[in-house]
Amino acid sequence: MDYRRSWYRFSKNHLSVLGLSVVLFVAFVAILAPYVAPYPSHAELFVDYQNPLRPPSLQHLFGTDQFGRDILSRVIFGFRYSLLMVVVVLSLVVLPGVLLGLSAGYYRGSIFETVAMRFADIFLAVPPLVLALSISSVLTPSVFNAMMAVSLMWWPWYTRLVYSISSSLRNEPFVKAAEIVGAGPVHIMFKEILPNCLGPILTKMTLDAGWVILIGASLSFVGLGAQPPTPDLGTMVSDGARFLPDQWWVSMFPAAAIVLVILGFNLLGDGIRDMFGAETT
Repeated sequence: MDYRRSWYRFSKNHLSVLGLSVVLFVAFVAILAPYVAPYPSHAELFVDYQNPLRPPSLQHLFGTDQFGRDILSRVIFGFRYSLLMVVVVLSLVVLPGVLLGLSAGYYRGSIFETVAMRFADIFLAVPPLVLALSISSVLTPSVFNAMMAVSLMWWPWYTRLVYSISSSLRNEPFVKAAEIVGAGPVHIMFKEILPNCLGPILTKMTLDAGWVILIGASLSFVGLGAQPPTPDLGTMVSDGARFLPDQWWVSMFPAAAIVLVILGFNLLGDGIRDMFGAETT
Protein backbone atom coordinates (compact mmCIF):
# COMPACT_ATOMS: atom_id res chain seq x y z
CA MET A 1 0.00 0.00 0.00
CA ASP A 2 1.17 3.49 -0.84
CA TYR A 3 0.74 5.11 2.57
CA ARG A 4 1.68 8.56 1.35
CA ARG A 5 -1.00 8.48 -1.31
CA SER A 6 -3.50 7.04 1.18
CA TRP A 7 -2.80 9.81 3.67
CA TYR A 8 -3.14 12.42 0.92
CA ARG A 9 -6.53 10.95 0.00
CA PHE A 10 -7.56 10.91 3.64
CA SER A 11 -6.46 14.52 4.20
CA LYS A 12 -8.67 15.66 1.32
CA ASN A 13 -11.74 14.39 3.17
CA HIS A 14 -12.47 17.31 5.47
CA LEU A 15 -15.04 15.44 7.55
CA SER A 16 -12.57 12.65 8.23
CA VAL A 17 -9.91 15.16 9.25
CA LEU A 18 -12.50 16.73 11.56
CA GLY A 19 -13.19 13.31 13.07
CA LEU A 20 -9.48 12.69 13.59
CA SER A 21 -9.13 16.10 15.23
CA VAL A 22 -12.03 15.38 17.59
CA VAL A 23 -10.61 11.98 18.58
CA LEU A 24 -7.13 13.41 19.18
CA PHE A 25 -8.56 16.30 21.19
CA VAL A 26 -10.63 13.98 23.36
CA ALA A 27 -7.65 11.67 23.89
CA PHE A 28 -5.46 14.65 24.78
CA VAL A 29 -7.80 16.06 27.42
CA ALA A 30 -8.51 12.57 28.80
CA ILE A 31 -4.82 11.76 29.28
CA LEU A 32 -4.09 15.17 30.81
CA ALA A 33 -7.37 15.40 32.73
CA PRO A 34 -5.78 16.24 36.13
CA TYR A 35 -3.98 19.15 34.50
CA VAL A 36 -6.61 20.55 32.12
CA ALA A 37 -9.74 20.11 34.25
CA PRO A 38 -10.54 23.38 36.07
CA TYR A 39 -11.53 21.51 39.26
CA PRO A 40 -9.79 18.09 39.35
CA SER A 41 -10.97 17.40 42.88
CA HIS A 42 -14.58 17.45 41.64
CA ALA A 43 -14.06 14.26 39.65
CA GLU A 44 -15.33 11.90 42.32
CA LEU A 45 -15.75 12.40 46.09
CA PHE A 46 -16.45 16.11 46.47
CA VAL A 47 -19.43 17.97 47.84
CA ASP A 48 -20.11 21.71 47.82
CA TYR A 49 -23.62 22.30 49.08
CA GLN A 50 -23.18 26.05 48.70
CA ASN A 51 -23.15 25.80 44.89
CA PRO A 52 -25.59 23.08 43.85
CA LEU A 53 -27.19 23.20 40.41
CA ARG A 54 -25.52 26.41 39.36
CA PRO A 55 -26.19 27.32 35.70
CA PRO A 56 -23.28 27.73 33.25
CA SER A 57 -21.10 30.73 34.10
CA LEU A 58 -17.55 31.97 33.73
CA GLN A 59 -16.64 30.16 36.94
CA HIS A 60 -18.32 26.90 35.90
CA LEU A 61 -18.62 26.80 32.11
CA PHE A 62 -20.90 23.74 32.16
CA GLY A 63 -22.55 24.60 35.47
CA THR A 64 -22.59 22.40 38.57
CA ASP A 65 -24.53 19.27 39.54
CA GLN A 66 -26.69 18.59 42.60
CA PHE A 67 -23.58 18.21 44.77
CA GLY A 68 -21.95 21.43 43.57
CA ARG A 69 -19.39 19.61 41.43
CA ASP A 70 -18.09 21.25 38.27
CA ILE A 71 -19.64 19.43 35.33
CA LEU A 72 -16.91 20.39 32.86
CA SER A 73 -14.27 18.77 35.07
CA ARG A 74 -16.36 15.61 35.41
CA VAL A 75 -16.96 15.47 31.65
CA ILE A 76 -13.21 15.68 31.03
CA PHE A 77 -12.60 12.82 33.45
CA GLY A 78 -15.56 11.00 31.91
CA PHE A 79 -13.70 10.92 28.60
CA ARG A 80 -11.09 8.82 30.40
CA TYR A 81 -13.57 6.08 31.22
CA SER A 82 -15.06 6.13 27.73
CA LEU A 83 -11.67 5.78 26.02
CA LEU A 84 -10.55 3.21 28.60
CA MET A 85 -13.56 1.08 27.72
CA VAL A 86 -12.73 1.36 24.01
CA VAL A 87 -9.10 0.31 24.56
CA VAL A 88 -9.95 -2.58 26.90
CA VAL A 89 -12.87 -3.95 24.90
CA LEU A 90 -11.14 -3.81 21.52
CA SER A 91 -7.96 -5.29 23.01
CA LEU A 92 -9.98 -8.22 24.34
CA VAL A 93 -12.09 -8.91 21.26
CA VAL A 94 -9.95 -8.16 18.20
CA LEU A 95 -7.19 -10.73 18.73
CA PRO A 96 -9.37 -13.79 19.48
CA GLY A 97 -11.95 -12.77 16.90
CA VAL A 98 -9.34 -12.32 14.18
CA LEU A 99 -7.49 -15.55 15.03
CA LEU A 100 -10.70 -17.60 15.04
CA GLY A 101 -11.95 -16.08 11.78
CA LEU A 102 -8.57 -16.47 10.11
CA SER A 103 -8.28 -20.13 11.10
CA ALA A 104 -11.88 -20.93 10.14
CA GLY A 105 -11.43 -19.29 6.74
CA TYR A 106 -8.17 -21.12 6.04
CA TYR A 107 -9.61 -24.49 7.07
CA ARG A 108 -12.80 -23.91 5.12
CA GLY A 109 -14.89 -27.05 4.82
CA SER A 110 -13.48 -28.67 7.96
CA ILE A 111 -15.23 -29.60 11.19
CA PHE A 112 -13.29 -26.81 12.90
CA GLU A 113 -14.81 -24.23 10.57
CA THR A 114 -18.33 -25.54 11.17
CA VAL A 115 -18.01 -25.56 14.96
CA ALA A 116 -16.24 -22.17 15.15
CA MET A 117 -18.66 -20.32 12.91
CA ARG A 118 -21.79 -21.86 14.44
CA PHE A 119 -20.49 -20.84 17.86
CA ALA A 120 -20.01 -17.30 16.61
CA ASP A 121 -23.47 -17.31 15.02
CA ILE A 122 -25.04 -18.06 18.40
CA PHE A 123 -23.72 -14.75 19.75
CA LEU A 124 -24.54 -12.89 16.53
CA ALA A 125 -28.18 -14.01 16.76
CA VAL A 126 -28.73 -11.84 19.86
CA PRO A 127 -28.78 -8.02 19.55
CA PRO A 128 -25.57 -6.65 21.09
CA LEU A 129 -27.23 -4.32 23.59
CA VAL A 130 -29.66 -7.01 24.75
CA LEU A 131 -26.81 -9.47 25.29
CA ALA A 132 -24.74 -6.85 27.14
CA LEU A 133 -27.70 -5.99 29.37
CA SER A 134 -28.33 -9.66 30.10
CA ILE A 135 -24.71 -10.32 31.06
CA SER A 136 -24.39 -7.14 33.11
CA SER A 137 -27.60 -7.86 35.02
CA VAL A 138 -26.11 -11.00 36.59
CA LEU A 139 -22.84 -9.29 37.52
CA THR A 140 -22.08 -6.68 40.15
CA PRO A 141 -22.49 -3.26 38.47
CA SER A 142 -19.04 -1.76 37.83
CA VAL A 143 -16.88 -0.35 35.06
CA PHE A 144 -14.88 -3.59 34.86
CA ASN A 145 -17.96 -5.82 34.56
CA ALA A 146 -19.44 -3.52 31.93
CA MET A 147 -16.23 -3.93 29.90
CA MET A 148 -16.43 -7.70 30.25
CA ALA A 149 -20.09 -7.74 29.20
CA VAL A 150 -19.40 -5.70 26.07
CA SER A 151 -16.32 -7.80 25.24
CA LEU A 152 -18.23 -11.09 25.42
CA MET A 153 -20.71 -9.98 22.78
CA TRP A 154 -18.34 -8.19 20.40
CA TRP A 155 -15.72 -10.75 19.27
CA PRO A 156 -17.99 -12.67 16.81
CA TRP A 157 -18.21 -9.63 14.54
CA TYR A 158 -14.46 -9.75 13.95
CA THR A 159 -14.59 -13.50 13.49
CA ARG A 160 -17.25 -13.15 10.79
CA LEU A 161 -15.44 -10.26 9.07
CA VAL A 162 -12.06 -12.01 8.87
CA TYR A 163 -13.66 -15.34 7.99
CA SER A 164 -15.42 -13.85 4.97
CA ILE A 165 -12.17 -12.34 3.68
CA SER A 166 -9.86 -15.27 4.43
CA SER A 167 -12.23 -17.88 2.98
CA SER A 168 -12.54 -15.87 -0.25
CA LEU A 169 -8.73 -15.62 -0.50
CA ARG A 170 -8.11 -19.28 0.32
CA ASN A 171 -7.95 -20.36 -3.32
CA GLU A 172 -6.33 -17.25 -4.77
CA PRO A 173 -3.22 -17.80 -6.94
CA PHE A 174 -0.84 -16.14 -4.48
CA VAL A 175 -1.99 -18.52 -1.72
CA LYS A 176 -1.60 -21.53 -3.98
CA ALA A 177 1.84 -20.33 -5.00
CA ALA A 178 2.87 -20.12 -1.35
CA GLU A 179 1.67 -23.66 -0.77
CA ILE A 180 3.60 -24.91 -3.81
CA VAL A 181 6.88 -23.51 -2.50
CA GLY A 182 6.30 -25.26 0.83
CA ALA A 183 4.82 -22.52 3.03
CA GLY A 184 2.96 -23.88 6.04
CA PRO A 185 -0.50 -22.89 7.32
CA VAL A 186 0.86 -20.40 9.85
CA HIS A 187 2.96 -18.61 7.23
CA ILE A 188 0.10 -18.49 4.76
CA MET A 189 -2.43 -17.22 7.31
CA PHE A 190 -0.23 -14.51 8.83
CA LYS A 191 1.98 -13.52 5.90
CA GLU A 192 -0.32 -13.95 2.90
CA ILE A 193 -3.95 -13.66 4.07
CA LEU A 194 -3.86 -11.47 7.20
CA PRO A 195 -2.27 -8.42 5.49
CA ASN A 196 -5.30 -8.31 3.19
CA CYS A 197 -7.56 -8.16 6.24
CA LEU A 198 -5.84 -5.27 8.03
CA GLY A 199 -7.72 -2.50 6.20
CA PRO A 200 -11.21 -3.82 7.02
CA ILE A 201 -10.13 -4.68 10.58
CA LEU A 202 -8.79 -1.18 11.25
CA THR A 203 -11.90 0.37 9.72
CA LYS A 204 -14.19 -1.76 11.86
CA MET A 205 -12.20 -1.02 15.02
CA THR A 206 -12.56 2.72 14.46
CA LEU A 207 -16.28 2.52 13.74
CA ASP A 208 -16.83 0.11 16.64
CA ALA A 209 -15.19 2.52 19.07
CA GLY A 210 -18.28 4.73 18.91
CA TRP A 211 -20.58 1.76 19.48
CA VAL A 212 -18.55 0.60 22.47
CA ILE A 213 -18.83 4.04 24.04
CA LEU A 214 -22.57 4.17 23.35
CA ILE A 215 -23.27 0.72 24.81
CA GLY A 216 -21.02 1.42 27.80
CA ALA A 217 -22.88 4.68 28.44
CA SER A 218 -26.21 2.85 28.05
CA LEU A 219 -25.22 0.27 30.66
CA SER A 220 -24.20 3.05 33.06
CA PHE A 221 -27.42 4.96 32.32
CA VAL A 222 -29.57 2.03 33.50
CA GLY A 223 -27.35 1.38 36.52
CA LEU A 224 -25.46 -1.67 35.22
CA GLY A 225 -22.14 0.03 34.49
CA ALA A 226 -20.09 2.58 36.38
CA GLN A 227 -21.54 3.61 39.71
CA PRO A 228 -21.58 7.05 41.40
CA PRO A 229 -19.45 8.95 42.20
CA THR A 230 -17.44 7.67 39.19
CA PRO A 231 -17.52 10.44 36.56
CA ASP A 232 -18.85 8.21 33.79
CA LEU A 233 -20.72 10.08 31.07
CA GLY A 234 -23.66 7.67 31.02
CA THR A 235 -24.00 7.84 34.80
CA MET A 236 -23.91 11.64 34.66
CA VAL A 237 -26.70 11.71 32.08
CA SER A 238 -28.77 9.37 34.23
CA ASP A 239 -28.20 11.39 37.40
CA GLY A 240 -29.12 14.64 35.67
CA ALA A 241 -32.23 13.37 33.90
CA ARG A 242 -34.42 14.03 36.93
CA PHE A 243 -33.52 17.72 36.86
CA LEU A 244 -34.86 18.25 33.34
CA PRO A 245 -36.00 20.60 31.97
CA ASP A 246 -35.16 23.33 34.50
CA GLN A 247 -31.56 22.34 35.26
CA TRP A 248 -30.92 21.04 31.75
CA TRP A 249 -27.14 21.46 31.89
CA VAL A 250 -26.68 18.63 34.42
CA SER A 251 -27.45 15.96 31.82
CA MET A 252 -27.24 17.80 28.50
CA PHE A 253 -23.51 18.54 28.59
CA PRO A 254 -22.50 14.92 29.37
CA ALA A 255 -24.91 13.76 26.66
CA ALA A 256 -23.37 16.22 24.19
CA ALA A 257 -19.93 14.88 25.13
CA ILE A 258 -21.05 11.34 24.27
CA VAL A 259 -22.39 12.52 20.92
CA LEU A 260 -19.17 14.41 20.21
CA VAL A 261 -16.81 11.50 20.78
CA ILE A 262 -19.05 9.02 18.90
CA LEU A 263 -19.33 11.42 15.98
CA GLY A 264 -15.56 11.86 15.95
CA PHE A 265 -14.92 8.11 15.75
CA ASN A 266 -17.60 7.62 13.08
CA LEU A 267 -16.20 10.38 10.85
CA LEU A 268 -12.70 8.99 11.32
CA GLY A 269 -13.88 5.47 10.55
CA ASP A 270 -15.61 6.61 7.36
CA GLY A 271 -12.38 8.24 6.20
CA ILE A 272 -10.30 5.14 6.94
CA ARG A 273 -12.85 2.96 5.16
CA ASP A 274 -12.77 5.14 2.06
CA MET A 275 -8.97 5.27 2.19
CA PHE A 276 -8.52 1.49 2.31
CA GLY A 277 -11.46 0.87 -0.02
CA ALA A 278 -10.03 3.12 -2.71
CA GLU A 279 -6.63 1.49 -2.28
CA THR A 280 -7.90 -2.05 -2.67
CA THR A 281 -10.30 -1.55 -5.56
